[in-house]
Amino acid sequence: MKLHELSPAQGSKKAVKRVGRGHGSGWGKTAGKGHKGQKARSGGGVRPGFEGGQMPLQRRVPKRGFNNIFAKEIVAVNLSTLNRFEDGTVVDIQALLDKGIVKNRFDGVKILGNGNLNKKLEVKATAFSASAKEKIEAAGGKAEVV
Repeated sequence: MKLHELSPAQGSKKAVKRVGRGHGSGWGKTAGKGHKGQKARSGGGVRPGFEGGQMPLQRRVPKRGFNNIFAKEIVAVNLSTLNRFEDGTVVDIQALLDKGIVKNRFDGVKILGNGNLNKKLEVKATAFSASAKEKIEAAGGKAEVV
């Protein structure tokens, strides 16, 4: 096979609609814009969200609460999930990422005390709940705030 023999898959390329190129094309005269009016004009049309003077939806819907754009996104990880690791492992944020327990977009990891820990682990995280810290140390491990 040579470069000049390559072609796209059948039906994957679609011809562009060329409007305003005569009656024979089927898109002549008004070029699909109908007869006159705001939307037929060059640069015509209304801004997004405009409803002809009616109160727009984004203003009709009640607003409530406050969304803090500076809030830190802390991922919660339960103790029972940490049983996936081998005994004596150092469990840090990178280890949690590698195992697929947490995803990439977050600001910190908090270990929660839900479930039981059967392994002796050295856990390094952003925060710990009191019960989680207790259970980690009871299993012979160490809880370190990073």
